[in-house]
Amino acid sequence: MRNMSRSFARSLALPAAAIALSALAAGCTGMSGGPGGKAYTGMRVSSSAFADNGVIPADHGGAGECGGKNVSLPVAWSNLPAKTKSVAVLVFDPDGAAGLGVSHWVAYNIAADRGELKAGEGQAGSNFNFTMGPNVAGAPAYRGMCPPVGDRPHHYVLTVVASDLAPGALPAGLARDALLAALKGHALGGQSVVGLYSR
Repeated sequence: MRNMSRSFARSLALPAAAIALSALAAGCTGMSGGPGGKAYTGMRVSSSAFADNGVIPADHGGAGECGGKNVSLPVAWSNLPAKTKSVAVLVFDPDGAAGLGVSHWVAYNIAADRGELKAGEGQAGSNFNFTMGPNVAGAPAYRGMCPPVGDRPHHYVLTVVASDLAPGALPAGLARDALLAALKGHALGGQSVVGLYSR
């Protein structure tokens, strides 16, 4: 799993769902045999909102009592595996729900050559030519962070999964687990960055 971020690999006690995602995303990465016979060095994922293992700005937290503005996180990807046609973006809090985890964002059918989703592109009612599945509250949109007041900072895992599926190939309405199941056999690689957030 050398292609996964160090902080994700160090994450403590990830629930089964998060571990399953890491296995799925790692499925075909770390391969050799890229163009010109060069070894594939792994895809890269970043967010301009925070550094890996850094603090996520409050604007990306939930609105209202959560203290944020519910602006979806920006995310960029590059160096995708060969044959990648689309990517999926997920935000998951493995510390939430008493350790069972909370799904904050499920986005997929995203054309790989876009290279990024900008801040705010995951808002409810937006139309940015990709599909959003239901979050923990059942809405097809980004849901900002809102850990319990006084908790130690929660870890928010922002993952991009590259797949060989064409944009639009997957049906609407897939929640996190259903999306992971649909990507089995199609995932080509994955990478994550982790942000911290507390109230």
